[in-house]
Amino acid sequence: MPTRETSKKSKRPVARKAAGQSDLASAVERLEGRISALQAERDGLVAELKAARARVGELEALQKDAVNRIDWVIDSLHNLVEEKPDSQ
Repeated sequence: MPTRETSKKSKRPVARKAAGQSDLASAVERLEGRISALQAERDGLVAELKAARARVGELEALQKDAVNRIDWVIDSLHNLVEEKPDSQ
């Protein structure tokens, strides 16, 4: 059986290595772009969350005020009923 000897100094692997490096560089650039986009999205979401929490605080304060007013009206009505002389 004859065997074939292959040359170890082929130019093709070098070309593949250069192509691999450029592919790697472009992949890194794509990933860096994706990271930047995700960081910007995260920052936007953090700002939205901060605004939403502030709005929730405002709404809770408004709800508390409304409940206090309702309690005051109920107390006032009870006082009027208690003070009203019996007309029977």
